[in-house]
Amino acid sequence: MSARSVCLKLLVAWEKKRPFADELLHGALDGSALEPRDRGFVTECFYGVLRNLSSLDFLIGKLRDGELDLETRQVLRLGLYQLFHMRVPAHAVVNETVSLSRRAGGLINALLRRAMREKAALDAALAAAPEEVRLSQPAFLLEKWRAAFGDAATALAEWNQRPAEVFVRMNSLKTSVDALRAECPEAEVHPFHPLALSVPRAPREWIDSGRCYVQDPSTLASCDLLAPEPGELVLDACAAPGGKTTYLAALMRNEGRIIACDLWESRVARLRQNLERMGVTNAQALALDTMKESPELPAGGFDRILIDAPCSNTGVIRRRVDVRWRLTDEDFLRMPAQQLALIRRCVGLLKPGGVLVYSTCSLEPEENDGVCESAVQQIPGLVLEQKRHVRPWVDGVDGAFCARFTLR
Repeated sequence: MSARSVCLKLLVAWEKKRPFADELLHGALDGSALEPRDRGFVTECFYGVLRNLSSLDFLIGKLRDGELDLETRQVLRLGLYQLFHMRVPAHAVVNETVSLSRRAGGLINALLRRAMREKAALDAALAAAPEEVRLSQPAFLLEKWRAAFGDAATALAEWNQRPAEVFVRMNSLKTSVDALRAECPEAEVHPFHPLALSVPRAPREWIDSGRCYVQDPSTLASCDLLAPEPGELVLDACAAPGGKTTYLAALMRNEGRIIACDLWESRVARLRQNLERMGVTNAQALALDTMKESPELPAGGFDRILIDAPCSNTGVIRRRVDVRWRLTDEDFLRMPAQQLALIRRCVGLLKPGGVLVYSTCSLEPEENDGVCESAVQQIPGLVLEQKRHVRPWVDGVDGAFCARFTLR
């Protein structure tokens, strides 16, 4: 199959059942014979269409009244994305896109050629469209962010529309920042964290050798707040795929012990691979539910616990582009209850005087400050010491939140 055919197949499959976009993409690419350049094209187009869904449908609406069948709409979205967002020659876009349609080639040809002729007028119409259309964000999310962040909601929406940068975290168990920069002079230390490097691409040899881990700098804040000491017993309660676990091990200099848990064996298998690749020797990866009692999780046994809680992911929408189309109002009622229950359970595993850090990749007050307030009010002996908000429009990295508690 051609790159465009693969992309169309992915878009149709996503529209039918709304599976996780990254899993859908990786599954398709892993089973394909596409060359690296074509794989990159598929990735750019697939994520690009999902990132600009509302604005592309707005353009379709300007070009044609009436309903379109599922496949024809996906073909048009794909063609318009290339015309308006990529540096592909217009004639190639039209010819290749028309060839994808099994039933509406004439219509697609006419609409794309009209889009070429009227591009300036269409750009102007889109620029004047409501923000939720122009920036392809659900209206209820924009309204929610305006209530929480004021004018910064627009900056957040614009951030979500940018392709995500590539960052790697240097692994101090195997190398140093200076050594990596000597090999790749274009790598730059990000001001958010001294171990985070911005790179044009993640060098394969760095990853395979375990000298670095592909990881947004925002994810390091919670580990630094936990500040585990060598020799301690630490629980990483929601660990896979292992970015935070491997950093905790580095902070502990591979001394002491980390119990790293996740629910699914498939995810734990990947966690184990990453622990081995990164040279971690003090961590044990287990497939178990931290909400349930287990002899591996002794009550009152841990010096420090990290809870990287399941959340709405609103801080990482630029990386997980389909998150915006999944969320509903109900999610923001359901998530905090689950997050609070996880904290309550993990407090029972903490030694008196121990430290617990709760973290999310959410920007939402009810999942962050709200959960922390409820935890302190409802859990005896739990003291909130410190909170940190990481906001894209301020820090230039993905959104995140972390809070440090101690148990009296």
